[in-house]
Amino acid sequence: MIKQEEVYKIGRLGKAHGVKGEVSLLFDDDIFDRVDCDYLILEVDGILVPFFIEEYRFRSDTVALMKFENVDTQQRASELTGCDVYFPRSLAADDDVPPSLTLLVGFDLVEANGGRPVGRIADIDDTTANLLFELEDGRLIPANDDLITDIDMKGRVISMTIPEGLLEL
Repeated sequence: MIKQEEVYKIGRLGKAHGVKGEVSLLFDDDIFDRVDCDYLILEVDGILVPFFIEEYRFRSDTVALMKFENVDTQQRASELTGCDVYFPRSLAADDDVPPSLTLLVGFDLVEANGGRPVGRIADIDDTTANLLFELEDGRLIPANDDLITDIDMKGRVISMTIPEGLLEL
């Protein structure tokens, strides 16, 4: 059984496309194209289920048309509409591939000096010129490379030098 902590969200399935079982994938991370993996994981009725990729093609920088094995009709593809799509963390942590920001969702953030817990990353805000870690408690922390001192992929911990006074805001 696939566990939530073993995967991270890369997108969501949209509408069926055509009559042969293709479905649109609205993605935040194109790791499925950069890393050799034969499947994606869909959340179907609250259960994480692997779906093997037959083929795909890009429609834009954020949309791909996906054809999964054993999904051969428009009706079957329509049943997948709205499913969240995940990628295995173990494959994404390959040293040859730079980590995607969405991979860091769910990581614990700690202060580099002393290791004091700051919070857990709930989302990445990339709507402005400055990337921000959005913590579960709603606080925003700048996701600046100069502030990040270490990323422990196995332990799922990010150590950062937090500017003085930022946590009191």
